[in-house]
Formats: sequence, C-alpha cells, structure tokens
Amino acid sequence: MSREQQAVARARKAFNTGRSKPLEYRIIQLKNLKRMFYEKQKMISDAIKKDLNKSVEVTQLHETLGIESEIDLTIRKLKDWAAPRPVEKNLLTMSDTVYVHPEPLGVVLIIGAWNYPWAVTVGPLIGAIAAGNAAVVKPSEVCVHTAKVMEDLLPIYIDKELYPVVTGGVPETQELLRQRFDHIFYTGNSMVGKLIMEAAAKNLTPVTLELGGKSPCYIDKNCDITIACRRTAWGKYTNCGQTCIAPDYILCEPSMQDRIIEEIKKALKEFYTDNPKTCADYGRIINQRHFKRIINMLDDCTIAAGGENDEANCYIAPTLLRDVKPEAKVMQEEIFGPLLPIITVSGVDEAIEFINKGEKPLALYVFSSDNKVIDRIRDETSSGGFVANDCLVHYSISSLPFGGVGNSGMGCYHGKYSFDQLSHLRGCLIKKLNMEGVNNVRYPPHTPKKLSWARFILLKSSSLGWIGRMAITACNFLAAYFI
Repeated sequence: MSREQQAVARARKAFNTGRSKPLEYRIIQLKNLKRMFYEKQKMISDAIKKDLNKSVEVTQLHETLGIESEIDLTIRKLKDWAAPRPVEKNLLTMSDTVYVHPEPLGVVLIIGAWNYPWAVTVGPLIGAIAAGNAAVVKPSEVCVHTAKVMEDLLPIYIDKELYPVVTGGVPETQELLRQRFDHIFYTGNSMVGKLIMEAAAKNLTPVTLELGGKSPCYIDKNCDITIACRRTAWGKYTNCGQTCIAPDYILCEPSMQDRIIEEIKKALKEFYTDNPKTCADYGRIINQRHFKRIINMLDDCTIAAGGENDEANCYIAPTLLRDVKPEAKVMQEEIFGPLLPIITVSGVDEAIEFINKGEKPLALYVFSSDNKVIDRIRDETSSGGFVANDCLVHYSISSLPFGGVGNSGMGCYHGKYSFDQLSHLRGCLIKKLNMEGVNNVRYPPHTPKKLSWARFILLKSSSLGWIGRMAITACNFLAAYFI
C-alpha cells in the first residue's frame, strides 16, 4: 500500500472505533488545536515568513487569530449544533417524534491552499473535527515550509490516526483522490476544482469547492472616494494580492479614473511607505512561476502606478493599470497578484452588464452612498458573497456562510455552516406501536372517503391555527373508527 492509502486506511479504522463521535472527545481535540497556535506561534510565523514574507503581526492578523476565534465559537456552540433539531410535523404525525439528527459523514479529505495556508486548511479541519469525522489533511506543497510545520505539529497536538497529514505534490494528491472518501473539501482554482469533482464522482463523493474568480469592485460617483479607495487598496494588496476574494478589478465612470488612481496611490504610501519592497507589511509572490505569470499580464496594459519588480526576490510592487480593455490579458483570468486594472463604464447599468458577462465571482464589492445602487447591484448580479462599502471583511464573520457559486465554487463553511457542511443531517421519525386506527387512511383498500380525509388533512389544515389543528387531530382519531 502507498503512503496515502495507509493514511486513509488508518483514518477509516480510527473512525470506525467511534472515538471521534463523543462531544467531549471533539472538544478535547479542538482545545489541543488551539493550544498549538499559542505554544508554536513562532514556529508557525517563521515558516510563513519564509514562504510569503509575512510578518509575525500579519500572520496572526490574517491567519491564526481567526482560527483561534473559530475554535472558541465551535467549542462554545458545539452542544447546540450537534443536538437533535425538532421540526414541524404534519397532522398525520402529530403524536410522533420528528427531528433532524446531525451525524458524522466519515473520513473527509481536506486539500488546502498556499495563500493563507493555515486559515484555509485548518478552517475546514475545525468543522470536520466538530462534526465528528476523521480527516486526512493535505497542505499545499507550494508553501513548502508551512507544509512541513503542519506535518510536524498536527500529529503532536491532535489524534494522529484520526487526522493524519499527507504532504507532497501532484502525484501524492492524485493518489489520495484515487481513495474513497465521504467528503472532499478543496480550496484552490477552478481548473483543479473540476479535476477534484471528476475524481469524486467515481465514488459519488460529495465535495465542497472553495475556488475564486475575478471579483469586481464598482466605485460609484456618489460615495466618499477617499475612503472607497483606501479600503479597496487594503483589500487588493493585502498578502500581495494573493487573496481569493481580493478585488480583481475596478469599474468606474471615466471622469473618476484619475481621482481613483491618486487616492489609491495615497493609500499605498500610507500602508507600505514610498518603498514597499522594504516594508515589513508587504509580502512577496509565492514563487517564480507565479511571478512570471503575473508579469506576463502587463504586456498590453498602461501602468498608472507601480510596476517595479524583482524576479530574484519574487517582488512585484503594488501596481495600478488604467484604461484597461476587456480583452486585455489581465482580464482573462483571476489575477491573484498585486495588479489592479481600472475599466471605465458609463454607469451602474453598464457595470452590471459587464459583471454578468463573466463567470459568477467569489465576491462582489460596491462602494456607494446610494442604497438604491447597492440594492440594484446585489439584486441584478450573482456572487458567492456581496459587500457594500468595504472589502474582505465578510470572511471574518462566522455567522455568514463563506463560499462560491457557479465557477467560483460550491458549498460553504465558517461557524455552524462548517459543521453542517461536514455532517449528514439525518431526518428521523420515531413512532409508537399504538393508535393503529389513525393509519387506516393510508392503508388499502383506497376509497373516495379515505381520499377525502387525506385531502382535508394534508391540504386544508396548513392554513388553520393551533386550535384548528388540534381539532383536526381529534377528528383523525375519530375518523380512524369510521373509515
């Protein structure tokens, strides 16, 4: 057996013992996971510094604090999430016990991404543990140092049989995908997402795909442009633009373009000084392959600010592009880097039309002081998430589902959504072995009289109040003796 097969087999065997199911055991694992981030923060930060040039402060702000908060929420709410959920009954089942029972799916495969390696790998793991599953964790091989730290640390702090870590590149991932899982959770690009879904289909394995896309940012003429540009610049250039929900491009009216460029330049100077290359808060492109991919996008563009780069250090300055045409290279795929194209449109109508011509994005941003403009863009477009007058912050709210739609993904997670996504919500009905007469209406021989009762019970009673429903329930019992 391959290393990957062995890891999956061990996880399956451990799951079958049932030890992941008690809530107490799940909570112990989650507490240990949180303790890891407290005790090994330096080790975690050092690895991310080597991979993405993130400072200690940025690593905590963008990675570990969110994870710790998610763990705290999950521990606090787990008893409620895992409890049976009573549902509304119909009149034929008034005396029965009817509820939804969340139960573990089994063994989950989690394939992480490299841009926020802890957040997008451990985030789903929290949900898998909370739901009582086993999980095989596959960190991205692109983040070499962080993947090694995950491989070393996770088995020390959480059950290494239930939650094994498998490292490696494409061959190892392909071997994992040949194994049978009960759910696959993938974060990455849509091209690989299709391959994941194809592999999962062979076993009818459900998938959660957290993908990406070209997330638009419409800046309306009726807004505080200084604030809009400041927030857009933060959302775009955080992590050197390597964020799946970063604003991918700006849409604005032609008269606003010069002002937007100047305001974003001011924000960049405030955030990253006159020389972002020496600024501790400005990151690096993950590797030279991605560096070349991003630089090639500049071929047919006019640079309004930035553009400086250093291939040896995988550095690309925060860059603004003006008068960008829809057919430009930079508009053909998700940028995933520090280039921000500006496309001019005549107004909100053309902006909506432009957005709807493309694939459904993971996020959509609008800056406007006019609620009618905000409502129109929300109602006449589709995207994974929608934010007005800010960027990225919806990701931080555990009570909101985070996920894509169409080409930007399927399924969602965060908070209770993670728990539900990685649980089987089992419908349960418990009936007593008495009052058999009530069931006569559904037993053969079927007669017009029985049909009349069934029609009345199922179609008429829904509009009655509780007194009416109780009266009809009483009639049910009486009818049982006359049908």
